[in-house]
Amino acid sequence: MRKLFKYFKSYIKETILAPLFKLLEALLELFIPLVVAAIIDNGIGLSDKSYVIKMIIVMISCGIVGLILSVLGQYFAAKTAVGFSTKLKLDLFKKIQELSFSDIDNLGTSSIITRMTSDVNQVQTGINLTLRLFLRSPFVVFGAAIMAYFIDPSISGIFFISIGVLSIVVFGIMLLTMPLHKRVQENLDTVLSQTKENLSGVRVIRAFTSEAEEVEKYSSSIKKLERSQNKVGNISNLLNPLTFIIVNTAIILLIYSGALKVDSGMLSQGEVIALYNYMSQILVELIKLASLIITMTKSVSCGKRISKIIEMNTCIFVDKDNNNVSDKYISYKAVSMKYRGAKEESLENISFDVDKGETIGIIGGTGSGKSSLINLLLRFYDVSSGNIYFDHLPIESYHPKELRDRISIVLQKSVLFKGTIRDNIKWGNNDATDEEIIGALEIAQGLDILSKKEEGLDSAVSQGGKNFSGGQRQRLALARAIVKRPEVLILDDSASALDFATDAALRKAIKNLDYNPTVFIVSQRTASIQNADKILVLDDGKLVGIGSHDELLNNNSIYQEIYYSQFKKEDNKYE
Repeated sequence: MRKLFKYFKSYIKETILAPLFKLLEALLELFIPLVVAAIIDNGIGLSDKSYVIKMIIVMISCGIVGLILSVLGQYFAAKTAVGFSTKLKLDLFKKIQELSFSDIDNLGTSSIITRMTSDVNQVQTGINLTLRLFLRSPFVVFGAAIMAYFIDPSISGIFFISIGVLSIVVFGIMLLTMPLHKRVQENLDTVLSQTKENLSGVRVIRAFTSEAEEVEKYSSSIKKLERSQNKVGNISNLLNPLTFIIVNTAIILLIYSGALKVDSGMLSQGEVIALYNYMSQILVELIKLASLIITMTKSVSCGKRISKIIEMNTCIFVDKDNNNVSDKYISYKAVSMKYRGAKEESLENISFDVDKGETIGIIGGTGSGKSSLINLLLRFYDVSSGNIYFDHLPIESYHPKELRDRISIVLQKSVLFKGTIRDNIKWGNNDATDEEIIGALEIAQGLDILSKKEEGLDSAVSQGGKNFSGGQRQRLALARAIVKRPEVLILDDSASALDFATDAALRKAIKNLDYNPTVFIVSQRTASIQNADKILVLDDGKLVGIGSHDELLNNNSIYQEIYYSQFKKEDNKYE
């Protein structure tokens, strides 16, 4: 939480001025009951109309000045709260960009979204109300009690006893609700996660007519959220009735004691009215303070959730002092990898070398670790043991940005962003000309996409590229990677939506690139990798074969099984 206080540094002046103006407004508010008492005792009691008019003018003047002070206080409070949340959101977004995939997997996308939106907004509201009321309300409460003491010390005891009882109630409820607010936010994370999952998978849900089951699951989560909100709400709602009971009881005692003192001539009628007004002020401010305490409790809970991300030490580290070198361009040395929270390793003791300009095929069954293997090269995840070398140096010696600037990856699930075709392809190279973009599209076998769009490169791309087919999205993503002219091009099952002829033309175009990049092709199709210089065969996280297509077809049973599941067996040599 302490790290969040740095966002106040730019708003020190506003942080001081906001409560200061609110305190000055409160001071005028404490002065008003004395003016009312003077009007009753000296004006009305003595039938002095001029005095009444003069005091009314004083009251109006106090009201106008109080209004100005209040507006100024709220302006500075709002400026601080909005500025604070803006800087916090920016830093939070930057921090998320720095997190490793392991960190993001651990936090959960839905939880991150909740913290970026709902939690930050709650903190903003808390700061705004705190600057406006945290000093003002207690000042009015104790100020009213002190003013009552000067009017009549014996009756002021009612005020101090009431404040003590009310403080116990307010802070007791605050302590009870703090952990409950945290649980509410966690349940909100779950609801948001289910909402995101259902919206993204709506076609699958409808295809399997699972709407009723999903509604039932969602209803269960919503009810759990409702129960947690009701629980904290019911406890919080005790504040207002309890404060009303305590304060109204105090008012009854005050009026009764005041009446006796007026009857005996120890107090004037105006002073009793002033005491009543001070008790009413205490009631109003304590209700405000109770609401503020609830808001502050929510804000603190949300702030802790945000701090958990801000204070996270990213798993990605850079070691410029690592002097180890490899004689190979890319080398995996006894590499193992385990996902955070997993019981078993996803990759185990994998070693292989790659020369510059080679094409490497990677094949294996589902869950064999193909994507995990290439994710390590980009440092999306880090090894749990072993070493990886890129351009002869350990990858830990490169900053992730430096490493990824030299490598392009095309994923099976191609992601496009809202904008135009040109905008999306220029993600690979922001300085790319239209000629370079069209050249990249030609290599990616995507020129026909432009021919079908009247606006060409300026054709609109909807969010997620939903207005393009799966094959079109993959080819646009390929063009985005190719226009970058990377040293290493990774195709992670990125031609799965392409037909065999287009896939073959794509591989031929990549092989004929004029700058000869190192290429990794991850595929389920043996046809896509059989012309690679080396083929890596993975099975259950282990490297069980490495060699050319012919070598593996002769001596690797797993490769044989994959190959002959896709092509007709011409003889029974491997039976």
